[in-house]
Amino acid sequence: MSSNQFPVSTRAQGTQASSIAAIVAEAERLRAQGVDILDLGAGEPDFPTPENIKAAARRAIDENFTKYTAASGILPLKEAVCARVAEDFGTRYEPRQCCVTVGGKQVIFNAVMALINPGDEVLVEKPCWASFPEVINFAEGKMVSLETEETDFHLTAEAVRRAITPRAKLLIINSPSNPTGRVIDPEEFRRIVEVAVGHGLWVISDECYVKFVYPPREPFSAAALPAELRARTLIAGSLSKTYAMTGWRVGFALGPEAWVSEVSKVLTQATSNVNSIAQKAALAALTQSQQPAQEMLAEYRRRRDWLVPALNEIPGVECGMPEGAFYAFPKVKGLIAACGFENSKHLADTLLKGYGVALTPGSAFGIEGYLRLSYANSLEAIKRAVERLHKMQRERAK
Repeated sequence: MSSNQFPVSTRAQGTQASSIAAIVAEAERLRAQGVDILDLGAGEPDFPTPENIKAAARRAIDENFTKYTAASGILPLKEAVCARVAEDFGTRYEPRQCCVTVGGKQVIFNAVMALINPGDEVLVEKPCWASFPEVINFAEGKMVSLETEETDFHLTAEAVRRAITPRAKLLIINSPSNPTGRVIDPEEFRRIVEVAVGHGLWVISDECYVKFVYPPREPFSAAALPAELRARTLIAGSLSKTYAMTGWRVGFALGPEAWVSEVSKVLTQATSNVNSIAQKAALAALTQSQQPAQEMLAEYRRRRDWLVPALNEIPGVECGMPEGAFYAFPKVKGLIAACGFENSKHLADTLLKGYGVALTPGSAFGIEGYLRLSYANSLEAIKRAVERLHKMQRERAK
């Protein structure tokens, strides 16, 4: 008699569920029980989607724009992506070099699946967004970590050069970075890609937070690189953060036509087209006023400028100033030791279950002794959360 146990594939067995999603789920469970949860774990804007974008979606429904579209996205949206990048960064891509996807994550997943064979090495800075290792693992590639702790989480061309082996095939860059908020200097960015391309690697530039860069830094995209470097570089873009559209699930691939074509081919067998109504909303986001994004950036900066000094007042906590995105990434090794925690996850679990503060341990991003705090929440909520951190430190310090 055959067993009814589900025969999980080796690929699925080797893929871990998102630890960040688990934190979100636990916070929701506690909130449903009436616990006052202050959420500094969410990686999404706390602002509503701008009204003009929502209005475009309503028009699409009223006009019955509810059928299948081309799998790679409607032509006007691809044209709008190219036009927005041209206006922002001065480089013109053609619609055939663009594919609309279910969020930026699908760009990365499809691009890796289209390029990586079993055993191929993929270079990724550490710490990194939690999905990078799992996508590489799913493709049966091998992740090579580029250590950045000693350079205050700034990726360098020299670190990339040292890590390249004959099996290396792909470099993934994320600037501004999730989780650290670090921004790569444009000249260093160019040198990094030069090193990778010069050794025959391909490059994915994850630009999910590209518009959220704080002065004196300025937004920079791989689109601004010289043509010979762009020829081997794929941009993973997203409307989720820039336009507060996380739930709409719209991203885009932009880059070499052959690579984009393969991203699109994988998409045709995975999801087909992005929701037609969301595509019309995205078209409005890209072609109409960009002021809402600037207003969000200004508010994030206000929150950051309060949060980082406040964190540095807590004994055992050291936090540098993020240059982009909306995350603080404090070092809490002293706090862990003083309060008797085993690691960053133990600390994060205690803060959630004992003090009602949801945040993400550094271990979710491949590094111990750190926490990620999202300041995509009201300043009032952020201040209350920091007070609870102070309370926890006072109560548990040895």
